[in-house]
Amino acid sequence: MPRVKVSVIVPVYNTGKYVDECAPSLLGQSLPADEYEVVYVDDGSTDDTLSRLEKIAAGHPNVQVHTQPNSGWPGAPRNLGMRHAQGEYIQFVDHDDKLGPEALERLYEHAKRNDADVVLGKMSSTMVRPRRLFRHTVDACTIENDELMQSMSPHKMFRRAFVEEHGLRFPEGPWILEDLAFVSAAYLKAERIAILADYPVYYWMKRDDGGNNTQHRFNPRHGFWSNTRTIIGQLKDGTPASDDIDALQNRLLHRLYHVEILSRTREPEILREDPTEQRKRFEAAREVAVEEFPAAVREGLPAVSRLRAELLERGDFEGALTLAQRVSEVKARTEVANLRWENGHLVADVTLGLLRGDGEPLVLVERDAKQYLDPELLSGVPGTEAGWEVPDPFRLAYAELVVKDRDREDWWYPEGDLEVRLKPLGEGRSQVIASGQLSLDPERLAGGRPLERGVHDVWAYVQLLGVDRLVRVTGEGTPGTPATGPALTGGRLSLPYWTGSGQLALDVDQRQRKLGQDVSTTAGTNSERGEGSSLALPYVAATPDGPPARVKVTVGTLGATAELLPSPDPTTAQLRLPARLKLPNGRHPVNLPKTANPLAYAIVRDGTLLRLEGPAYAAGGRRRFLDSIADNRQVRRVRRKLGSGN
Repeated sequence: MPRVKVSVIVPVYNTGKYVDECAPSLLGQSLPADEYEVVYVDDGSTDDTLSRLEKIAAGHPNVQVHTQPNSGWPGAPRNLGMRHAQGEYIQFVDHDDKLGPEALERLYEHAKRNDADVVLGKMSSTMVRPRRLFRHTVDACTIENDELMQSMSPHKMFRRAFVEEHGLRFPEGPWILEDLAFVSAAYLKAERIAILADYPVYYWMKRDDGGNNTQHRFNPRHGFWSNTRTIIGQLKDGTPASDDIDALQNRLLHRLYHVEILSRTREPEILREDPTEQRKRFEAAREVAVEEFPAAVREGLPAVSRLRAELLERGDFEGALTLAQRVSEVKARTEVANLRWENGHLVADVTLGLLRGDGEPLVLVERDAKQYLDPELLSGVPGTEAGWEVPDPFRLAYAELVVKDRDREDWWYPEGDLEVRLKPLGEGRSQVIASGQLSLDPERLAGGRPLERGVHDVWAYVQLLGVDRLVRVTGEGTPGTPATGPALTGGRLSLPYWTGSGQLALDVDQRQRKLGQDVSTTAGTNSERGEGSSLALPYVAATPDGPPARVKVTVGTLGATAELLPSPDPTTAQLRLPARLKLPNGRHPVNLPKTANPLAYAIVRDGTLLRLEGPAYAAGGRRRFLDSIADNRQVRRVRRKLGSGN
């Protein structure tokens, strides 16, 4: 009997229908069923969850169901699942999430190939922004790669022997942040950590009832602050202390300070919550910040975050509230220029910057050879009357372009990087911007594979001066219109357009848009004559040597399927109609869907397509004579000798 490669551990409590929605993704894995097991642990459910689980187990030999009295949190059932697990690796899954069909097979192969203790698989989600951690697949790294701290959920694959060797267990009972405690301990102990970024293995799904929404994560009654201190201590014990802001310990603590501590001082929380309750959170966060975090952590923050930390640590709630109001008005703006197709890639020049609430650039002001944060942003913020110095405008600054598969919630990273730089604005003012080139290859973007059929939206994530924004990439085009011409890529049509909100999107394989919407304004310029049954279309870019794509056309009154084929010229595709058309003799307009102007004209004689002509093409007298007698076999031989001249 094959050994069990992977044990999938799923804690459940009053899950109801979500068990049935998750189960198919667990039971339909590409890894053979006798090579993995699913270990459900019911945490004392009071609804029909247990009966649903038993029904699943009855039909699948690789499913176990275990029960325990209610503990009130996922830690205890996960620990029980680990005690029953037999797999070489264990993978944690929550009952309302899903795995990609090849998730276990790919994760296990990546783990074995790299002898990894922990494997982070690419996550897709309906709830959170993309993580640059999953931009590239990594064979092996350690905790020195502090980007690991972007992913602290337990939904990873762990080598079971590694877990046992180090006695890794989740805190039990109502212990909030139990996932951070387990994962940070694993990161600190692991000798080899691998990242699988070229396949979405885990889908973190938003529940209809909001039961897994992260806004419910904060709950002081479940020991949030004491647990935070425990995790801080764990990171301190596992790394050497240093006054260097870039030392490992300070880089690891940065995540906790930024996410768990500064969240109590910033938008949206400080603006959304009841002021009385939020003041309590603010004071509790202040105590932890002052008592637990080295000064180097605060000093290593970018400008706006460092100001938040200053206001927090001196106890200025009103100042933090004012700053949050100002920063909440800051927006990111994108500029797109020179959008075109190059060698099968959708290419554009992109620039990103931040604007204040009044629409003006968020600037730095130079004074006495030093840079200061925009005084308009700081208006009314106590302690900034003399200015807030920005010693390093590029501290932790970055920007990246991401493409989201609208149907599947997958995020992908196109080629190229955006450079963060200062743009002089005159009079001692400058703006931190990011600029570079979008290069989107529909045939390789999805982890080296073609994008799935559907609409793919282009976004940008920016983190400048400590202000982070996920923003739609927009241009000057009219919403709902083509952004540039279509392209034939990998036997499919890729149609760039501006959505109703003005966002750049790419429709792959005519999921929503049809070819006619993107060529109607240029069809009238085609003045070429086709050779036989094909005609050059100079407004459709095409990758040489690729397969053809099928498109619907109307020839006269007849609906037909045509082919678009690549040509040696990458800016041109070839339109080819069927050789036989049930049409009367003559010249028939060829139209794409929803277009008024003909794309071409088909010359038909006795049901045979003789040739295609561009709308502006005018045939000479000899061509019209030959067309009139083209049904004669001998004349067709003469025509071949005469060639295609008029």
